[in-house]
Amino acid sequence: MAEKKTESLKKEELQGELMNLKKTQMNQRFQHAAGNLPKTHVLRKTRREIARVKTKLNAAQ
Repeated sequence: MAEKKTESLKKEELQGELMNLKKTQMNQRFQHAAGNLPKTHVLRKTRREIARVKTKLNAAQ
């Protein structure tokens, strides 16, 4: 599902998506450290989504 979402994006859109994902990851880390993140599996999902976007960006070059 995530691949289909990132496959149709252009390079600039992928870079924007990467920035959004990194911000999301940072917020999730803060919440986890404070004990306010009940679903810790979202950290792993976000990290993998970042890797998918980075892979698409490298392939586009």
